[in-house]
Amino acid sequence: MVYHICRFWADVAVFCWGIRHKNIYEAPHNPDRPVIFVFNHISYMDIPILLKAFGGQPIRVLGKAEMGKIPIFGFIYKAAVVMVERSDPAKRAQSVKTLKDVLRKNISIVIAPEGTFNMTGKPLKEFYDGAFRIAIETQTPIKPVLFLDTYDRLNYKSIFSLTPGKSRAIFLEEINVKDTDLAEELKQRVYNIMETELVKHKASWITEQTN
Repeated sequence: MVYHICRFWADVAVFCWGIRHKNIYEAPHNPDRPVIFVFNHISYMDIPILLKAFGGQPIRVLGKAEMGKIPIFGFIYKAAVVMVERSDPAKRAQSVKTLKDVLRKNISIVIAPEGTFNMTGKPLKEFYDGAFRIAIETQTPIKPVLFLDTYDRLNYKSIFSLTPGKSRAIFLEEINVKDTDLAEELKQRVYNIMETELVKHKASWITEQTN
């Protein structure tokens, strides 16, 4: 019910803001099979666009626990996401257990492996291991998604930088995890794929050359 409410809010908000959203699939996508979606995190606009991108597909999003402290919004946030406190090992472990339980119920999970906004000028900042450890331990495929325009629609430097325009979510090819048992190796593989695609699509926040 909470996700239905959130998706309705995203539909109304994006329309009122003059944002035209489009999903682009570079490979066939089966919404009925659980995967671990990983996306690049670059803007506050990622939240409504995330809800638009995944539509009616059952998902649970991993989110930062501190966001749950925001009045009113925090109540909805707590009901909609699996919260994680990275500074607390016990709570972090509980979040991982919850995500694994969600996957066992055939519900996809959505994780920003960068953890927070990428403010480096590079295509991506360094990834955390969590999503990739879960993928290997549960043998769940990884599916990268690129948010190409959220930085242009709302810059992370100011909530007053909102501008109308296009929004694209590019669903990349699914990555099978059966051929690796090393989270570090899988993490680097996914990072390289997403980095290459962001450079190819000329993501506007890239100001530093990649190696």
